[in-house]
This record gives sequence, structure tokens and C-alpha cells, in this order.
Amino acid sequence: MSVDEVPLAGLLQGNMLVPDRPSGLGAVVLGGSSGRVDMARARLLAEAGAVVLALRWFGGEGQVPGICEVPLEDFTPATDRLVQAGCRKIMYLGTSKGAEAASLLGIYDDRIDIVVAISPTSVVWANSGPGRDGMGWPLRSSWTLNGQPLPFVPYDVSHPFETRDGLNVYLAYHEHSLEKFAGAIPDALIRVEQARATYVLVAGGDDMLWPSDRFAAALAERLDEAGKEHFLLTNRQAGHRVLFPGELATRSAVNAHGGSDEADRQLGQDAWDVIQALVARLRADG
Repeated sequence: MSVDEVPLAGLLQGNMLVPDRPSGLGAVVLGGSSGRVDMARARLLAEAGAVVLALRWFGGEGQVPGICEVPLEDFTPATDRLVQAGCRKIMYLGTSKGAEAASLLGIYDDRIDIVVAISPTSVVWANSGPGRDGMGWPLRSSWTLNGQPLPFVPYDVSHPFETRDGLNVYLAYHEHSLEKFAGAIPDALIRVEQARATYVLVAGGDDMLWPSDRFAAALAERLDEAGKEHFLLTNRQAGHRVLFPGELATRSAVNAHGGSDEADRQLGQDAWDVIQALVARLRADG
């Protein structure tokens, strides 16, 4: 399938990918804390018939420089753009901090039909990087809604993160923060059970950045209790990095993500199979 790529500017930054035979699905692809615009994943979706927005959602011109009090309303123009393009169904696919955003947006924007959360969290976390004031301290929420910061779990900055083979390992850092600030968790929960969207939760059991398998299971449990359809995909050997078909098996030179190329690819293939099945069902439903 032929795909046109159009650069975005202004309120939306990144790229819009338009297939020559659109399926009626619109997708927004959100990368994680690296700030990378995830074009490979966007192309995969576009080649399957989706109109795709691969977004830069922080760090760009006029945007919050870090993941610090990012207004969830900043994503509304992306959904608007897909609706204006004639998309009948909307998917948000996010990785790590992008999965945190996508999971929240599924709750607050009932136009979203599917949320794919790769290496997700079940709670809102403190900021990663500076806010509009250029400061990363004091700790603040990663997100705001209607001008108000969402409740969050702080980091225990007194607890040093580990290093392994010269790479930063943040798993214990996040786990320790959850233990120390356990009292903040109830207010910081991402209440996916309140969403209309169908959630696809994808997590590796060898994630060295944060316990995404534990987070995904917690999200799935709340969806189960609410009787909401969802898909939980895990692989004990996979890490924080999940590789969709055709994606390169590159690794961070700074942070340890865990997993193996084989397990990360298998989990990515499993996720892609579910996404394709959901897209086919949406197409059949019209």
C-alpha cells in the first residue's frame, strides 16, 4: 500500500501518514521519554490502512520542554485532525510515558476506541524533565487536566538508581518509590475502568525500567472487575523495549531495558496480531 507522509507544524508536530486505501481507522502514535517520533511504528499502521499521526508531544517548539505538567488537552487537536480526515475509529498507541498519556486520554476523550499501552504504568508519575519554567524541581505531576495537575506518585530521589554494565537500571528505583509513597497511589491510579475504549496492555516480565508487567496486570484487573473488554499480553523474557514486525533491534546506550531480541520481537508480534484483529473488527462494524 502506498503511503504519503506530510510534516506537521504548529499545534501538532511530527508527521501525518496517509495511505492510498484508508481503512477508516485513525491512529496517534506516542513515543516515550526519549522524545523520539516513532515513525517505524507509524508506517506499520499506515501500511495496514490507518491514517496515522506520529507526534512529537514534548520538547518541540512551543511545547513543554520535558514531561512536566503536560496538558492532556494538547492531544485533543490530534483526535480532531483524524476525525476531520474522515476516520471513523480512533486508536492511541503509546510506549512507556507515551503509554501513560494514551491510557489517560482513553479515559478523558470518549472518541477514542482503542488504547494500545506498550510497557505501561498503572499510576501517574512525577515529572521527567523540566516544565515551562525550565525547572525539573520541585517534583510535579507529569500531566494536567483543565489546568489542574493530576495526582501523582513522587520519586524517592534519595534512593540511588543502579547501574549494570554501564547502563542505568531504574526498576528498583521505581519499586522503592512505590513503597515509600504508597499513600499517594490511590489518588494517582489511572482509572482505565472508566474509559469507553478497549485497552491492549503489552508488557515484558524482564522490564528493567519499571515493573510494567505488574502495572499491566493491575490495569487488567480493574478492567476485569468492571466487565470491560481488554487484552493483556505479556512475555516473561521480554523487556521494556517491544519490537513490532520489521522494527530494528536497537538498544539504548544509556538505560538498561532488559529482555532479549527474540522475546521482545515475539511480544511485539503478539501485540500486532491483536491490533490487526481489532482493526479488522472495526472495519467490519463500519
